[in-house]
Formats: sequence, C-alpha cells, structure tokens
Amino acid sequence: MQKVNPLQGKWRNVVFFLTALLVVAADQLSKLWVRSNLAIGESLFEVGIFSLTHLHNTGAAFGLFQGQSFPLTIVAIISAIALLFYALFICRLSPLLDNRLSKVALGLVLGGTVGNLIDRLRFGGVADFIKVGFWPTFNIADSALTVGVILFAYSFLRLARAERH
Repeated sequence: MQKVNPLQGKWRNVVFFLTALLVVAADQLSKLWVRSNLAIGESLFEVGIFSLTHLHNTGAAFGLFQGQSFPLTIVAIISAIALLFYALFICRLSPLLDNRLSKVALGLVLGGTVGNLIDRLRFGGVADFIKVGFWPTFNIADSALTVGVILFAYSFLRLARAERH
C-alpha cells in the first residue's frame, strides 16, 4: 500500500475546499439571478422538456418532507460538520479514500449541502429552478450533491476493486 505524501494530502484538501466553494458560489449566484428575475411559479422559457421555472421548496429532494425546513436545516448542519470531519480527518486514515476523486466528490457534496443550507437559513426553503421533463425541479446544489455521491461511490468501488487485485 502506498503512503500518502503530506504535501499531496494538503493539495487534496485544497481541491476539496475549492470544489465546495465553487459549487456554493455557482449555486448562490444562480439562485440570486432566479429570485431577482422570476416570480415564484414563473418560467423563463421552455425548450422541449427543459425549462427554467422558479419554485420555492420547503422540503427535501423530490418534494419529500414539504414544510419540514427546520428539521432539514438541522440535518444539513450536522451533515456539513460530518463531511468536514470526514474529509479532513477520517479520509487520511485510509489511503483507499484519500485520493483526488474522493476529495472532489466530497467537495461537491459539501458545496451542495452548504448551498441549500444557506437558502434554508435565509429564506426558510430552497429555490429550485431547473426543470427537465417529469423529473422534479432542482438547482445547482442538488446537482452537485447527486454527482458527488455518484462519484464518491464510483471512487470507492473502483479503489476497493483495485485493492483486492
């Protein structure tokens, strides 16, 4: 098993934080634009199955737990703290999990969590605006969370398979 260079580990943390920061910035800027230009329920345009429609979501993904913004805020705060702890301390204990792809994935998840948390704290719910076909309306933070979880699972499975061989 290969030992991680301490400098390499620090750069991976920079990648983690930079990824999270970029997601939060893109998410908050896009939501600011949507809130400033579209009333709730208003659509900017529709192209085929795609549209930009401003919705206010007081629940979680897929419209689950509507009106449960406070408990979801608490869960998001605990999740953000757990992600930070995991990415900065636990990952170092396992070279299998301390790699660039895992850090990018965790940065995407943290950025998505914080992006939606900011909305919940400021507005009591999340601004969703990307509508694709029958899929529930979502935002950049939701996309980052989804892609991050998929990437982390892929990274974990790929590295676990390589470790076995």
